[in-house]
Amino acid sequence: MGVFTRLAKTFRHGIHPLGHKEYTEQLPIQRMPFCARYTLPLNQHIGVPSSPIVEVGQTLTRGQLIAEPAGFMSTALHSPVAGKVLAIAPRRHPNGQMLESIEIEADPFNDQAFCAESFNVEQDIDFSTLAIEDFIAQVQQAGIVGLGGAAFPSHVKFSLPQGKQIDHILVNGAECEPFLTNDYRLMIEQAEQLLKGAEIARQVLGARSILIGIELNKSRAIKILKACANSKTTRIVPLHVKYPQGAEKMLINAALGLTVPNNKLPRDVGVLVNNVGTLVALAQYFDQGMPLIERIITVSGPGVERPANLIVPIGTPIRELLRFCGGLKQSTQEVVMGGPMMGSAIADLDAPILKGSSGILAFTANESRTPKEYPCIRCGRCLEVCPYFLNPSRLIRLAGARDYESLQQNHIMDCVECGSCTFTCPSGIPIAQRIKAAKSEIRHREKLNKQ
Repeated sequence: MGVFTRLAKTFRHGIHPLGHKEYTEQLPIQRMPFCARYTLPLNQHIGVPSSPIVEVGQTLTRGQLIAEPAGFMSTALHSPVAGKVLAIAPRRHPNGQMLESIEIEADPFNDQAFCAESFNVEQDIDFSTLAIEDFIAQVQQAGIVGLGGAAFPSHVKFSLPQGKQIDHILVNGAECEPFLTNDYRLMIEQAEQLLKGAEIARQVLGARSILIGIELNKSRAIKILKACANSKTTRIVPLHVKYPQGAEKMLINAALGLTVPNNKLPRDVGVLVNNVGTLVALAQYFDQGMPLIERIITVSGPGVERPANLIVPIGTPIRELLRFCGGLKQSTQEVVMGGPMMGSAIADLDAPILKGSSGILAFTANESRTPKEYPCIRCGRCLEVCPYFLNPSRLIRLAGARDYESLQQNHIMDCVECGSCTFTCPSGIPIAQRIKAAKSEIRHREKLNKQ
């Protein structure tokens, strides 16, 4: 670790929450057996929901297209299992809303439906023969989105405006959220696939290099990828352990020393950032023709009986996932989708796993209790930790006054709601939650003004 530590980089500000990786970091990835029913919301990504192309009662094969993109800011959706369409109707989404979904019943007489099977390999697709427009169309039809949590359509990232050039493919292996280890296990167990996906992205975009940013608490992944990578095009960048280093702009600053200006994107500084899971999915599609029908999820926390890293079909009910892991302990009070910093509490365990679901965490009263709130003492700690150099205490004062014009002048929309301010606040003020509510109100007002 000595040489890695000396070479390690990071960004300014941020926080150091306890990692709690010990629950699952040594557990190999398992494949979860199939269950009886799956629910696939049409809205599983940032952008426009997919449009269903199947009918109730229709028989499906695993990997079959069931919903097509409804525009450029949309992706395809595929069946995760052999079975039939039970319904196309509103179903409970993990965010609590009732959203249009396709419900599928697995075929109990199809051996592929209930066994722990992998995708039947189809003819591979030679990406090197594709024009950039055809490559983008293939990625969109594969249904690939960012698997770090945001679920941004991957094909949109590959669509560069005229005159833009990508110099570096930056692979996000930071996994800075506590408890989550699915990216870590993926880097260890599928290093070759990860590097192949990164190389596909590099060649398609004509980038000079691939950089893989990995935090020092994942030293085994650093060693494995260093041993496998092509030293001519790929460099492993060790990073000091800090949150929120997995945020795109923070990772770019840490790994490359570049600053992405306000209202600009990574491509504006010549960088394309992709999560490790996204690049593995890219390689699997061009190797096997397998669309995004499953993902790796960390199930962890003090409230679950048997923590695990699992390959889970998209649409699996959260309840079935927890049952496979031995169920919840009696002391469990809260189940969270995602990480503890940016994830959200789940109200209904029958809601499904989504493409952007990176983890399911179960917490007891010790972890989920809400601290008593006191008035702001103007200590400035939230300013010291904000990675975007905002003034969170000022933002919540303006939000309380409903001064939305001043909020925008103070760059509230630059906040990514990482929760660093809330984590460090000695007064127990839920700063990030109040900023999130104010941003939602601003968007709502802008929408009304356009009508």
